[in-house]
Amino acid sequence: MFSAKLLPLLIATALSTASLSTLAADTIKIGLTGPFSGGSAPLGIAIRDGAKLAIQEINASGGLKIGAKKLPIEIVERDDEGKNERGALVAQEISSMEDVVAVVGTTNTGIILAGDKFYQQAKKPRIIASASGSAAMAQWVKEGNVIPKGELYMFRFAANDGVQSDAIIDEAVVKRGLKKVAILADDTNYGVSTRDDLLTRLKAMPGVEVVAVEKFSIGTKDMSGQLLKAKTSDAQVIFVAGVGPELAAIALGMNKLGIKLPMLGSWSLSMSNFLDNAGPAANGAMMPQTFIQEDFTPRAKRFIKGYQAAYKVERIPSPVAAAQGYDAVKVMAAAIEQAGSTNGKAIKEALENLKQPVDGAIAKWVKPFSTWDPAHPESHEVFTKDRVVIGVVKDGAVTFAHEEDKKRLEQLDR
Repeated sequence: MFSAKLLPLLIATALSTASLSTLAADTIKIGLTGPFSGGSAPLGIAIRDGAKLAIQEINASGGLKIGAKKLPIEIVERDDEGKNERGALVAQEISSMEDVVAVVGTTNTGIILAGDKFYQQAKKPRIIASASGSAAMAQWVKEGNVIPKGELYMFRFAANDGVQSDAIIDEAVVKRGLKKVAILADDTNYGVSTRDDLLTRLKAMPGVEVVAVEKFSIGTKDMSGQLLKAKTSDAQVIFVAGVGPELAAIALGMNKLGIKLPMLGSWSLSMSNFLDNAGPAANGAMMPQTFIQEDFTPRAKRFIKGYQAAYKVERIPSPVAAAQGYDAVKVMAAAIEQAGSTNGKAIKEALENLKQPVDGAIAKWVKPFSTWDPAHPESHEVFTKDRVVIGVVKDGAVTFAHEEDKKRLEQLDR
Protein backbone atom coordinates (compact mmCIF):
# COMPACT_ATOMS: atom_id res chain seq x y z
CA MET A 1 0.00 0.00 0.00
CA PHE A 2 1.23 3.50 -0.88
CA SER A 3 2.18 5.55 2.20
CA ALA A 4 1.78 9.34 2.28
CA LYS A 5 4.99 9.43 4.34
CA LEU A 6 6.89 8.33 1.24
CA LEU A 7 5.66 11.26 -0.87
CA PRO A 8 8.41 13.78 0.13
CA LEU A 9 11.06 11.11 -0.56
CA LEU A 10 9.56 10.29 -3.96
CA ILE A 11 9.43 13.97 -4.91
CA ALA A 12 13.03 14.51 -3.80
CA THR A 13 14.13 11.45 -5.77
CA ALA A 14 12.33 12.69 -8.89
CA LEU A 15 13.92 16.13 -8.60
CA SER A 16 17.34 14.58 -8.07
CA THR A 17 16.85 12.37 -11.12
CA ALA A 18 15.80 15.41 -13.18
CA SER A 19 18.92 17.28 -12.04
CA LEU A 20 21.16 14.36 -12.99
CA SER A 21 19.42 14.18 -16.36
CA THR A 22 20.07 17.87 -16.90
CA LEU A 23 23.73 17.53 -16.02
CA ALA A 24 24.02 14.53 -18.34
CA ALA A 25 22.62 16.50 -21.28
CA ASP A 26 25.05 17.68 -23.94
CA THR A 27 23.12 20.85 -24.84
CA ILE A 28 20.54 23.27 -23.52
CA LYS A 29 17.59 23.33 -25.89
CA ILE A 30 15.66 26.55 -26.48
CA GLY A 31 12.60 26.76 -28.69
CA LEU A 32 12.66 29.45 -31.36
CA THR A 33 9.33 30.20 -33.03
CA GLY A 34 7.96 32.73 -35.47
CA PRO A 35 6.56 33.36 -38.95
CA PHE A 36 9.50 32.41 -41.16
CA SER A 37 7.18 32.39 -44.18
CA GLY A 38 4.12 34.46 -45.16
CA GLY A 39 3.37 38.18 -44.85
CA SER A 40 4.94 38.53 -41.41
CA ALA A 41 8.13 36.72 -42.47
CA PRO A 42 10.41 39.81 -42.29
CA LEU A 43 9.58 40.02 -38.59
CA GLY A 44 9.96 36.31 -37.92
CA ILE A 45 13.20 35.99 -39.87
CA ALA A 46 14.63 39.04 -38.11
CA ILE A 47 13.72 37.61 -34.68
CA ARG A 48 15.21 34.26 -35.62
CA ASP A 49 18.42 35.71 -36.99
CA GLY A 50 18.86 38.12 -34.08
CA ALA A 51 18.29 35.25 -31.64
CA LYS A 52 20.71 32.98 -33.54
CA LEU A 53 23.36 35.70 -33.50
CA ALA A 54 23.09 35.88 -29.70
CA ILE A 55 23.26 32.08 -29.46
CA GLN A 56 26.32 31.97 -31.72
CA GLU A 57 28.08 34.45 -29.43
CA ILE A 58 27.12 32.51 -26.30
CA ASN A 59 28.24 29.19 -27.78
CA ALA A 60 31.50 30.74 -29.02
CA SER A 61 32.28 31.60 -25.39
CA GLY A 62 31.69 27.99 -24.33
CA GLY A 63 27.96 28.02 -23.69
CA LEU A 64 25.97 28.39 -20.48
CA LYS A 65 27.35 27.39 -17.11
CA ILE A 66 25.14 24.86 -15.32
CA GLY A 67 26.83 23.57 -12.20
CA ALA A 68 30.39 22.60 -13.09
CA LYS A 69 29.64 22.24 -16.81
CA LYS A 70 29.34 24.69 -19.69
CA LEU A 71 26.77 23.59 -22.22
CA PRO A 72 26.08 25.03 -25.69
CA ILE A 73 22.59 26.16 -26.65
CA GLU A 74 20.77 24.06 -29.23
CA ILE A 75 17.84 25.57 -31.15
CA VAL A 76 14.54 23.82 -31.75
CA GLU A 77 13.12 25.95 -34.57
CA ARG A 78 9.51 25.99 -35.77
CA ASP A 79 7.78 28.13 -38.42
CA ASP A 80 4.27 29.14 -37.31
CA GLU A 81 3.67 30.66 -40.79
CA GLY A 82 1.81 33.59 -39.23
CA LYS A 83 -1.28 31.36 -38.90
CA ASN A 84 -3.15 30.99 -35.61
CA GLU A 85 -3.98 27.31 -36.02
CA ARG A 86 -0.40 26.48 -37.03
CA GLY A 87 0.91 28.53 -34.09
CA ALA A 88 -1.27 26.55 -31.68
CA LEU A 89 0.14 23.27 -33.05
CA VAL A 90 3.70 24.58 -32.71
CA ALA A 91 3.05 25.59 -29.10
CA GLN A 92 1.53 22.19 -28.29
CA GLU A 93 4.51 20.40 -29.81
CA ILE A 94 7.23 22.45 -28.13
CA SER A 95 5.49 22.58 -24.76
CA SER A 96 5.40 18.76 -24.77
CA MET A 97 9.17 18.49 -25.35
CA GLU A 98 10.66 17.86 -21.93
CA ASP A 99 14.18 18.68 -23.09
CA VAL A 100 13.21 22.16 -24.38
CA VAL A 101 13.75 24.34 -21.33
CA ALA A 102 12.54 27.74 -22.58
CA VAL A 103 11.06 29.46 -25.64
CA VAL A 104 11.78 32.74 -27.46
CA GLY A 105 9.97 34.26 -30.40
CA THR A 106 6.57 34.84 -32.05
CA THR A 107 5.31 38.03 -33.62
CA ASN A 108 1.55 37.61 -34.17
CA THR A 109 -0.85 38.35 -31.32
CA GLY A 110 -3.40 35.82 -32.58
CA ILE A 111 -0.81 33.05 -32.44
CA ILE A 112 0.02 33.95 -28.87
CA LEU A 113 -3.64 33.84 -27.89
CA ALA A 114 -3.96 30.45 -29.59
CA GLY A 115 -0.80 28.86 -28.22
CA ASP A 116 0.73 30.41 -25.12
CA LYS A 117 -1.70 28.59 -22.81
CA PHE A 118 0.22 25.40 -23.63
CA TYR A 119 3.55 26.90 -22.53
CA GLN A 120 1.90 28.19 -19.37
CA GLN A 121 0.37 24.80 -18.59
CA ALA A 122 3.76 23.14 -19.12
CA LYS A 123 5.44 25.80 -16.94
CA LYS A 124 7.90 26.51 -19.72
CA PRO A 125 9.37 30.06 -19.53
CA ARG A 126 8.71 31.99 -22.70
CA ILE A 127 9.76 35.46 -23.89
CA ILE A 128 7.58 37.01 -26.60
CA ALA A 129 10.12 38.76 -28.78
CA SER A 130 7.94 40.84 -31.06
CA ALA A 131 4.12 40.67 -30.75
CA SER A 132 2.84 43.93 -29.28
CA GLY A 133 -0.92 43.37 -29.05
CA SER A 134 -2.13 44.23 -25.55
CA ALA A 135 -4.27 41.08 -25.53
CA ALA A 136 -1.14 38.89 -25.53
CA MET A 137 -0.49 39.70 -21.87
CA ALA A 138 -3.94 41.01 -20.91
CA GLN A 139 -5.30 37.48 -21.35
CA TRP A 140 -3.62 36.54 -18.08
CA VAL A 141 -5.59 39.12 -16.08
CA LYS A 142 -8.89 38.49 -17.85
CA GLU A 143 -11.79 37.46 -15.62
CA GLY A 144 -11.83 33.70 -15.33
CA ASN A 145 -8.22 33.40 -16.50
CA VAL A 146 -6.27 35.37 -13.90
CA ILE A 147 -2.84 33.89 -13.24
CA PRO A 148 -2.03 34.28 -9.52
CA LYS A 149 0.90 36.30 -8.26
CA GLY A 150 4.25 34.71 -9.08
CA GLU A 151 2.76 32.00 -11.31
CA LEU A 152 3.01 33.40 -14.86
CA TYR A 153 5.70 31.95 -17.14
CA MET A 154 5.08 34.38 -20.05
CA PHE A 155 7.27 37.50 -20.51
CA ARG A 156 7.36 40.11 -23.28
CA PHE A 157 10.28 41.88 -24.97
CA ALA A 158 8.31 44.27 -27.19
CA ALA A 159 6.60 47.64 -26.73
CA ASN A 160 2.93 46.85 -26.21
CA ASP A 161 -0.02 48.59 -27.87
CA GLY A 162 -0.49 50.96 -24.96
CA VAL A 163 3.08 52.19 -25.10
CA GLN A 164 2.94 52.51 -28.90
CA SER A 165 -0.44 54.25 -28.89
CA ASP A 166 0.83 56.80 -26.40
CA ALA A 167 3.85 57.46 -28.60
CA ILE A 168 1.96 58.09 -31.86
CA ILE A 169 -0.80 60.07 -30.14
CA ASP A 170 1.82 62.24 -28.50
CA GLU A 171 3.44 62.82 -31.90
CA ALA A 172 0.26 63.57 -33.88
CA VAL A 173 -2.14 65.09 -31.38
CA VAL A 174 0.03 66.67 -28.70
CA LYS A 175 3.03 67.85 -30.74
CA ARG A 176 1.29 68.58 -34.06
CA GLY A 177 -2.18 69.51 -32.82
CA LEU A 178 -4.00 67.18 -35.26
CA LYS A 179 -7.45 66.65 -33.74
CA LYS A 180 -9.41 64.73 -36.40
CA VAL A 181 -8.21 61.15 -36.58
CA ALA A 182 -9.01 58.30 -38.98
CA ILE A 183 -8.01 54.75 -38.03
CA LEU A 184 -7.40 51.92 -40.53
CA ALA A 185 -6.69 48.56 -38.89
CA ASP A 186 -6.59 44.98 -40.12
CA ASP A 187 -9.14 42.50 -38.75
CA THR A 188 -6.61 40.23 -37.02
CA ASN A 189 -6.28 40.01 -33.23
CA TYR A 190 -3.37 42.40 -33.49
CA GLY A 191 -5.20 44.99 -35.60
CA VAL A 192 -8.28 44.88 -33.38
CA SER A 193 -6.18 45.17 -30.21
CA THR A 194 -4.23 48.15 -31.58
CA ARG A 195 -7.39 49.85 -32.84
CA ASP A 196 -9.14 49.45 -29.49
CA ASP A 197 -6.12 50.75 -27.61
CA LEU A 198 -6.04 53.86 -29.81
CA LEU A 199 -9.78 54.44 -29.47
CA THR A 200 -9.66 54.19 -25.69
CA ARG A 201 -6.92 56.79 -25.44
CA LEU A 202 -8.25 59.15 -28.12
CA LYS A 203 -11.78 59.24 -26.70
CA ALA A 204 -10.39 60.40 -23.38
CA MET A 205 -8.66 63.42 -24.96
CA PRO A 206 -10.62 66.71 -24.98
CA GLY A 207 -11.20 68.17 -28.44
CA VAL A 208 -10.08 65.04 -30.31
CA GLU A 209 -12.54 63.43 -32.72
CA VAL A 210 -12.21 60.00 -34.28
CA VAL A 211 -13.88 60.72 -37.63
CA ALA A 212 -13.48 57.30 -39.29
CA VAL A 213 -12.70 53.74 -38.23
CA GLU A 214 -12.12 51.33 -41.14
CA LYS A 215 -10.95 47.72 -41.27
CA PHE A 216 -9.29 45.54 -43.89
CA SER A 217 -8.26 41.91 -44.24
CA ILE A 218 -4.87 40.31 -44.75
CA GLY A 219 -4.20 40.21 -48.49
CA THR A 220 -6.18 43.37 -49.31
CA LYS A 221 -4.45 45.21 -52.14
CA ASP A 222 -6.91 48.05 -52.85
CA MET A 223 -7.67 50.37 -49.93
CA SER A 224 -9.57 52.97 -51.98
CA GLY A 225 -12.86 52.47 -50.13
CA GLN A 226 -11.34 52.85 -46.68
CA LEU A 227 -9.18 55.80 -47.73
CA LEU A 228 -12.04 57.69 -49.40
CA LYS A 229 -14.09 57.40 -46.21
CA ALA A 230 -11.16 58.82 -44.26
CA LYS A 231 -10.74 61.62 -46.80
CA THR A 232 -14.41 62.63 -46.87
CA SER A 233 -14.53 62.64 -43.07
CA ASP A 234 -12.08 65.57 -43.06
CA ALA A 235 -9.43 63.57 -41.21
CA GLN A 236 -6.19 65.41 -40.46
CA VAL A 237 -4.12 62.27 -39.80
CA ILE A 238 -4.42 58.56 -40.54
CA PHE A 239 -3.43 56.00 -37.93
CA VAL A 240 -2.80 52.48 -39.27
CA ALA A 241 -2.35 49.04 -37.71
CA GLY A 242 -1.29 45.96 -39.66
CA VAL A 243 1.72 44.30 -41.26
CA GLY A 244 3.91 45.33 -44.17
CA PRO A 245 2.11 44.34 -47.38
CA GLU A 246 -1.27 45.80 -46.38
CA LEU A 247 0.32 48.94 -44.93
CA ALA A 248 2.07 49.40 -48.29
CA ALA A 249 -1.31 49.16 -50.01
CA ILE A 250 -2.51 52.03 -47.80
CA ALA A 251 0.51 54.20 -48.62
CA LEU A 252 0.19 53.48 -52.35
CA GLY A 253 -3.55 54.18 -52.20
CA MET A 254 -2.99 57.51 -50.47
CA ASN A 255 -0.51 58.46 -53.18
CA LYS A 256 -2.90 57.41 -55.97
CA LEU A 257 -5.84 59.32 -54.50
CA GLY A 258 -3.78 62.41 -53.71
CA ILE A 259 -4.38 62.11 -49.96
CA LYS A 260 -1.59 64.15 -48.43
CA LEU A 261 -2.16 63.38 -44.76
CA PRO A 262 0.41 62.25 -42.18
CA MET A 263 0.46 58.46 -41.85
CA LEU A 264 1.39 57.12 -38.43
CA GLY A 265 1.05 53.63 -37.11
CA SER A 266 2.39 50.60 -35.36
CA TRP A 267 6.07 49.70 -35.35
CA SER A 268 5.47 47.33 -38.30
CA LEU A 269 5.67 50.35 -40.63
CA SER A 270 9.42 49.71 -40.42
CA MET A 271 9.12 46.24 -42.00
CA SER A 272 11.12 45.70 -45.16
CA ASN A 273 8.05 44.54 -47.10
CA PHE A 274 6.35 47.85 -46.32
CA LEU A 275 9.37 49.89 -47.36
CA ASP A 276 9.98 47.88 -50.53
CA ASN A 277 6.37 47.51 -51.65
CA ALA A 278 5.42 51.12 -50.99
CA GLY A 279 8.62 52.62 -52.43
CA PRO A 280 8.61 56.45 -52.44
CA ALA A 281 5.00 56.43 -51.17
CA ALA A 282 6.36 55.26 -47.81
CA ASN A 283 8.35 58.46 -47.28
CA GLY A 284 7.20 60.36 -44.21
CA ALA A 285 5.40 57.43 -42.55
CA MET A 286 6.10 57.49 -38.82
CA MET A 287 6.04 54.77 -36.19
CA PRO A 288 7.25 53.89 -32.65
CA GLN A 289 10.56 52.03 -32.55
CA THR A 290 12.57 50.33 -29.84
CA PHE A 291 15.62 50.10 -32.10
CA ILE A 292 16.71 51.91 -35.26
CA GLN A 293 19.45 50.70 -37.61
CA GLU A 294 21.89 53.51 -36.93
CA ASP A 295 25.20 53.55 -35.07
CA PHE A 296 23.83 55.86 -32.37
CA THR A 297 25.43 53.94 -29.48
CA PRO A 298 28.43 51.58 -29.30
CA ARG A 299 26.14 48.63 -28.52
CA ALA A 300 23.87 49.43 -31.48
CA LYS A 301 26.87 49.67 -33.79
CA ARG A 302 28.27 46.37 -32.51
CA PHE A 303 24.97 44.57 -33.05
CA ILE A 304 24.37 46.00 -36.53
CA LYS A 305 27.87 45.12 -37.73
CA GLY A 306 27.56 41.63 -36.26
CA TYR A 307 24.19 41.02 -37.92
CA GLN A 308 25.40 42.33 -41.30
CA ALA A 309 28.51 40.17 -41.18
CA ALA A 310 26.63 37.04 -40.11
CA TYR A 311 23.84 37.28 -42.68
CA LYS A 312 25.54 39.18 -45.51
CA VAL A 313 22.87 41.91 -45.68
CA GLU A 314 23.05 45.69 -45.57
CA ARG A 315 19.55 46.40 -44.31
CA ILE A 316 18.09 44.30 -41.50
CA PRO A 317 14.57 43.19 -42.57
CA SER A 318 13.15 44.41 -39.25
CA PRO A 319 15.75 46.03 -36.98
CA VAL A 320 13.26 46.18 -34.08
CA ALA A 321 12.45 42.46 -34.26
CA ALA A 322 16.11 41.47 -34.73
CA ALA A 323 17.34 43.50 -31.77
CA GLN A 324 14.49 42.29 -29.55
CA GLY A 325 15.16 38.67 -30.53
CA TYR A 326 18.86 39.14 -29.74
CA ASP A 327 18.23 40.76 -26.37
CA ALA A 328 15.50 38.26 -25.42
CA VAL A 329 17.96 35.38 -25.86
CA LYS A 330 20.67 37.19 -23.89
CA VAL A 331 18.25 37.78 -21.01
CA MET A 332 16.93 34.20 -21.11
CA ALA A 333 20.49 32.84 -21.15
CA ALA A 334 21.41 34.98 -18.14
CA ALA A 335 18.37 33.62 -16.28
CA ILE A 336 19.31 30.00 -17.05
CA GLU A 337 22.85 30.59 -15.77
CA GLN A 338 21.59 32.36 -12.66
CA ALA A 339 19.16 29.51 -11.98
CA GLY A 340 21.99 27.03 -12.43
CA SER A 341 19.32 24.70 -13.68
CA THR A 342 17.02 23.93 -16.58
CA ASN A 343 14.03 23.71 -14.25
CA GLY A 344 11.22 25.95 -15.57
CA LYS A 345 10.27 27.43 -12.22
CA ALA A 346 13.88 28.24 -11.36
CA ILE A 347 14.39 29.97 -14.73
CA LYS A 348 11.14 31.94 -14.34
CA GLU A 349 12.16 33.14 -10.89
CA ALA A 350 15.59 34.13 -12.20
CA LEU A 351 13.96 36.13 -15.04
CA GLU A 352 11.93 37.97 -12.42
CA ASN A 353 14.99 38.81 -10.36
CA LEU A 354 18.12 38.99 -12.53
CA LYS A 355 21.06 39.83 -10.33
CA GLN A 356 23.57 40.81 -13.03
CA PRO A 357 23.07 43.39 -15.84
CA VAL A 358 22.70 41.92 -19.32
CA ASP A 359 24.38 43.60 -22.30
CA GLY A 360 22.02 43.68 -25.26
CA ALA A 361 21.72 45.42 -28.59
CA ILE A 362 19.12 47.86 -27.28
CA ALA A 363 20.32 48.48 -23.74
CA LYS A 364 22.14 47.18 -20.72
CA TRP A 365 19.21 45.49 -19.01
CA VAL A 366 19.17 45.84 -15.22
CA LYS A 367 16.44 43.65 -13.71
CA PRO A 368 14.14 44.08 -16.73
CA PHE A 369 11.29 42.05 -15.17
CA SER A 370 9.84 41.65 -11.69
CA THR A 371 7.64 39.06 -9.99
CA TRP A 372 4.36 38.61 -11.81
CA ASP A 373 1.50 40.53 -10.25
CA PRO A 374 -1.90 40.46 -12.01
CA ALA A 375 -2.62 43.88 -10.52
CA HIS A 376 0.45 45.18 -12.37
CA PRO A 377 0.79 43.34 -15.72
CA GLU A 378 3.76 45.54 -16.62
CA SER A 379 5.78 43.36 -14.21
CA HIS A 380 6.41 41.01 -17.15
CA GLU A 381 6.81 43.77 -19.77
CA VAL A 382 10.23 45.22 -20.51
CA PHE A 383 9.48 48.42 -22.48
CA THR A 384 8.16 51.68 -21.08
CA LYS A 385 7.54 54.88 -23.02
CA ASP A 386 11.00 56.32 -22.25
CA ARG A 387 12.59 53.47 -24.24
CA VAL A 388 10.48 54.12 -27.37
CA VAL A 389 11.32 56.68 -30.07
CA ILE A 390 9.55 57.85 -33.23
CA GLY A 391 11.04 56.65 -36.49
CA VAL A 392 10.34 58.12 -39.93
CA VAL A 393 10.74 56.56 -43.37
CA LYS A 394 13.21 58.29 -45.64
CA ASP A 395 14.18 56.81 -49.01
CA GLY A 396 13.70 53.16 -48.11
CA ALA A 397 15.06 53.27 -44.57
CA VAL A 398 13.89 54.26 -41.11
CA THR A 399 15.71 56.98 -39.25
CA PHE A 400 15.12 59.04 -36.11
CA ALA A 401 12.29 61.53 -36.58
CA HIS A 402 13.67 63.73 -33.79
CA GLU A 403 17.27 64.35 -32.84
CA GLU A 404 16.27 64.68 -29.18
CA ASP A 405 15.07 61.03 -29.22
CA LYS A 406 18.51 59.87 -30.29
CA LYS A 407 20.13 61.94 -27.53
CA ARG A 408 17.71 60.54 -24.96
CA LEU A 409 18.64 56.97 -25.83
CA GLU A 410 22.32 57.88 -25.77
CA GLN A 411 21.84 59.22 -22.25
CA LEU A 412 19.95 56.11 -21.11
CA ASP A 413 22.80 53.95 -22.41
CA ARG A 414 25.45 55.61 -20.25
